Amino acid sequence: MSQCIRSTNLSPQASLEICQGDITLEAVDAVVNAANAHLIHGGGVAAAIARRAGLPLDKESREWVQQHGPVTHTAPALTSAGAMPARYVIHAVGPIWGEGSEEPRLAETIHAVLALASQNGFASLAFPAISTGIYGFPKQLAAPIFFNTIQSYFTAEPESSIKLVRIVLYDQATLDAFLGEFDRWTANR
Repeated sequence: MSQCIRSTNLSPQASLEICQGDITLEAVDAVVNAANAHLIHGGGVAAAIARRAGLPLDKESREWVQQHGPVTHTAPALTSAGAMPARYVIHAVGPIWGEGSEEPRLAETIHAVLALASQNGFASLAFPAISTGIYGFPKQLAAPIFFNTIQSYFTAEPESSIKLVRIVLYDQATLDAFLGEFDRWTANR
């Protein structure tokens, strides 16, 4: 289980938590996977999720891509979570640093995940720091995009089914970057 270090209210019904831990152990409605467009779970968070979830996740991922084509940053994929405590996995494709338009694309990715979770009636979800690992998006830049996008989603969708958004970070460097930005963000709200 994760250790939650910071939290804030997003609305009267919803909260945001910043936690350190293993996202594959989160008992939430949906865990967000930092995926690639073809749902080949070869490295980083995707590999950890695939290992914990087991073969059903790989099978469903292949089937999803065969039916719908590659995943885009504005249309995440949804599969079961296999052997993980979560019920589902939302596969989100964030931007690769250096492609261009990375900041608005990261915001669109986060928004698309929240919209899909709400459309499915999910009450809780856990995000990794999408795009900040293998894809090279600077952590200091990604953190305020996460916080601002999540807050703007709840401002626009006060009736969302989502009651808990948890950002689960594994390594200390990412946690430190997100905590510093979280403290600045909450001080300026």
